[in-house]
Amino acid sequence: MFGWGKKKTQTQTDVSEAPLSGSVSAGADAGRPIACLIATAHDPARLEAEIGPLVEAAGARFTGVIATRTTYEAGAVRVTLLADPKADAELVFITARAGGLPLAGRLDGLADLAIEELAADGQVRQYFAIAAPAPEPEPQPADVLDKLVDGLQRSSARLAEGVAAVFTKAKLDQDTLDELEELLITADLGASAAARIRANLARDRFGKDISEEEIRQILAQEIADILHPFETSASPFETPPGASGPRVILFVGVNGSGKTTTIGKIAHNLAQAGHKVMLAAGDTFRAAAVDQLKVWGERAGVPVVARETGADAAGLAFDALTRAKAEGADVLLIDTAGRLQNKSELMNELAKVVRVIGKVDPDAPHETWLVLDATVGQNAISQTEAFRQAAGITGLVMTKLDGTAKGGVLVAVSEKHKLPIRFVGVGERAEDLQPFSATAFAHALVGLRNF
Repeated sequence: MFGWGKKKTQTQTDVSEAPLSGSVSAGADAGRPIACLIATAHDPARLEAEIGPLVEAAGARFTGVIATRTTYEAGAVRVTLLADPKADAELVFITARAGGLPLAGRLDGLADLAIEELAADGQVRQYFAIAAPAPEPEPQPADVLDKLVDGLQRSSARLAEGVAAVFTKAKLDQDTLDELEELLITADLGASAAARIRANLARDRFGKDISEEEIRQILAQEIADILHPFETSASPFETPPGASGPRVILFVGVNGSGKTTTIGKIAHNLAQAGHKVMLAAGDTFRAAAVDQLKVWGERAGVPVVARETGADAAGLAFDALTRAKAEGADVLLIDTAGRLQNKSELMNELAKVVRVIGKVDPDAPHETWLVLDATVGQNAISQTEAFRQAAGITGLVMTKLDGTAKGGVLVAVSEKHKLPIRFVGVGERAEDLQPFSATAFAHALVGLRNF
């Protein structure tokens, strides 16, 4: 689960630090070879100018290393670490191997790193690949789960009451499984998810004693297992290394789904996290949508590109992206019309928007998110199908989960369409729009505040 985070000010491959003066090539008698760092470049052209100095400087800093010896070969640099002959060779190697982890992080995207342990005669004793350490997950506010539980109260109450009514027996039998499957379907989780949960329960717990609390815990885990593949770990707002210009995200969805409000909330949260954001009021046929986005822009302190009612949406999107690039924006969020009842006209308009902004940035839009209203229940599945055919959806946002007992529909949509879930909305405030967490959502859906 990604968080809003702070805007990155530098990449892991920052090479601004100059090599240490001690990291000079050494003669054969300068010390005993203990280990050899090997960096294989992704781009050989950057090997001698950037990668080699980075590896050499890091190696010279390791405890026990008195000098280094650097050699270049096809696509790789080898930095031999030399230690005092009286030093504990094993300890120096262990220190070097551990010290290679942050170096691997700095080389991530530039080169693959490995280390060899050398015997006294210079032969290789062991070889280890050193992977860049996984980023620490951003701490989530303590009340994230509470917000979800409170927001999903109607849905969780419906499930909890159903579970209490179904599990009146001590043992899990066929009748109880039938009733549970029916309950999950009526709670809008969908027939596929309901059948999967039933089958797993029958396999693991059939004929065994089971309590209401146990079944809620099991349901939470089963729902989380279904949703985990659709959870986003990396932030969709970060520009990949080497890319330029803003991240362009196109928002689609039917009128009334909460699309414009969602854009405003995302803009507010991104601005609070230090991103430079711009909005484009592309729903030009609804003056209320344009005005609403302007209000959100004022609240967030971000510019909004807008035109008169009825203006060409594609032309507006073109102007917005041109301006966003010129002003150095990090993220451009584009609203669109949502007249699904006139499907062919709407889809043609969306296709035109995509085509036109592609003239400014061939990779734009980088994401296209469908905003769904949870209160429509199973209709969300058909809406997803319609927009997916025309707009190339790359992610889902589900809003108004606090206003319905149909929160389980997110499970049904995920099972059907296999799309990443970016955000869920459980209230009116900007902070009520939460990056999606499968575990937190699943526990909240069954009314559990701990996991």
